[in-house]
Amino acid sequence: MVTGGLVSALVVVAFKTFVALHIVVGLVGLVSFWVPIVSKKGGIAHRRWGRVFAISMLAAGSFAIGISVCTLIAPLETHSTFPPPFTDATLVRAIFGWMMLYLAALTINLAWYGWQCVRNRKNHTGNREWRNLAMQLLVFLGACNCIFQAWLLEQPLMMGASIIGFATVGTNLWFLYRTKPRANGWLREHVKATVGAGISVYTAFLALGAVRLVPSLALSPQLWAVPLFSGIALILYHWRQLERGQAIEDVT
Repeated sequence: MVTGGLVSALVVVAFKTFVALHIVVGLVGLVSFWVPIVSKKGGIAHRRWGRVFAISMLAAGSFAIGISVCTLIAPLETHSTFPPPFTDATLVRAIFGWMMLYLAALTINLAWYGWQCVRNRKNHTGNREWRNLAMQLLVFLGACNCIFQAWLLEQPLMMGASIIGFATVGTNLWFLYRTKPRANGWLREHVKATVGAGISVYTAFLALGAVRLVPSLALSPQLWAVPLFSGIALILYHWRQLERGQAIEDVT
């Protein structure tokens, strides 16, 4: 009993540390995300702040893995201040354990993949480095587990979240293994991945805020859809701009 209590106490300390670090780097990501979006593409500000955003997302995802592992070990102890319905160990373990673990891997995947697309823009096969490929496998497995946990709990939000992972892995691999990608393909993928990571950080911000302020909305698909569809609109807008630029270049 004493040993179990000591383990739980240590897990709670680790959990709070990961949460604090996650919040700090997450806030950096919330702010830095917009500089590359609105600044001149390829300019100093775009490149500098894009790098800040990518690093902050990699860090936030890593700390989120720590948070999720602590939750899986001690779900109620780590979330003792959460209001109903987040007082059920099974639900907490599923949402803040398994789903967060999957979403953390997805965030790291998107941030790293988007960064590699830029670094390897002149060497497409360089994108197939082992970390990039390993992240596709981990996200796929995480999405499979997420949809399984959703089936056990009959939780539609988790099912919907898992679809994003399958789509991400599928489109990433499609690009990675293209023998002759289009001229600006790397840039389209960079936009998709970077904005995708932004969707992740804003979803976490809204969802965790809802848990504290309006618990009934925390698992609402409508709430989670706000950053998702806003991000998709940004991706499509920038893709359209790229298409227009390519058309002008072809004419001239």
